Amino acid sequence: MLRSREWATGWSLAQVAVAALIAAAVLAQLVSTVSGAVDRERDLTTVIANFFSYFTILSNASAAVVLVMAGARFFARRRALETDPLALATALAWISTYMIVTGVVYNLLLRAVALQPETVGWSNEVMHVWGPLFLLLDVLVGPNRRRLPWVAAFGAAIFPIVWIVYTLLRAPLITNPTTGAPFWYPYPFLDPASHGWGSVIGYIVVIASGIVALAFGVVALGRARGTRHAARGTRRR
Repeated sequence: MLRSREWATGWSLAQVAVAALIAAAVLAQLVSTVSGAVDRERDLTTVIANFFSYFTILSNASAAVVLVMAGARFFARRRALETDPLALATALAWISTYMIVTGVVYNLLLRAVALQPETVGWSNEVMHVWGPLFLLLDVLVGPNRRRLPWVAAFGAAIFPIVWIVYTLLRAPLITNPTTGAPFWYPYPFLDPASHGWGSVIGYIVVIASGIVALAFGVVALGRARGTRHAARGTRRR
């Protein structure tokens, strides 16, 4: 069933549809954020830069791109049952990891945090719940999986590390456009002024370890379900 042309066709359509939904959610939230900034006469450049400094936004925007590439490729290849190319398979594994982490962190640590007036409710749920759930399902039942080398799991840590370094270096240099505080952190648990560096470092270590562990799980599932690369993509070795 999971290797049938019918299942691959339906799932590829779902990938494109979910990509469109995620893109719409990101765009709707961007429009609302910018409109709120204009109405309240906040610094628009800072607001937009802050918007694209959220791990959630970066993960969802990347997920939309990778999902539409995966779905469109299937139809561009005339619905051939081929394993994903190495670059696409790796991108799917990494993006799935980031989206699942986004869903888990939000629902465990941030669900109780009051939403900003500019927050679009349905968009928030798509980016933090439904998008991550679909990427989890893609790991579990998506067709045409390719067995990735274990080193791909370590590669998943590169982006989060770069993002954390960027966030911690940038935050003290930014004036919060909402409160006027002389710093801006995208998530409360990264703010050392409120929680102390010990707590911040603890969260970073736990989340980074979770990302690597989850990436290994995603790669392991792909190896269990997928095939080694073959010329026609359906032959096992």
